[in-house]
Amino acid sequence: MARLLIIAVLLIPFVEIALLIKVGQTIGLWPTLLLLVAAMVLGGVLLRLEGLSIVGQMRSSVSTGRLPGRTVADAMMIGFAALLLVLPGFLSDIAAIALLLPPVRTLIYRALARRVVVVDTGPGSPQDPRVRGPRTIDLDDEDYRPK
Repeated sequence: MARLLIIAVLLIPFVEIALLIKVGQTIGLWPTLLLLVAAMVLGGVLLRLEGLSIVGQMRSSVSTGRLPGRTVADAMMIGFAALLLVLPGFLSDIAAIALLLPPVRTLIYRALARRVVVVDTGPGSPQDPRVRGPRTIDLDDEDYRPK
């Protein structure tokens, strides 16, 4: 798995450059540059608008006492999509547009949720047996001191 990740990281810039050259040959230099600049501006605007919206959703989730897991995941995926839009390249723009689609985010969230266990240990929550297991380190106030 690590090898595939390394190969992908090394190949993506070459694919981006090849796509830029091909699009430039097809539609010309100036339209290609205009598309790249438009995607960068769109990414910046999207990051600002969606970021403010997600902060509001997280506040309402926390105020009603729900864990904002889905909201946080959406915020991270939208932020990553905005970052991909700001980066120059058409492959990253396609990936960003896919991340902006709610069904794609739902698929990713479900895939990640199967691998993650959230344990609520706040006041009033039922104690999960995994929290007090042999691998849990529970410190009292006297046992901890900041550096």
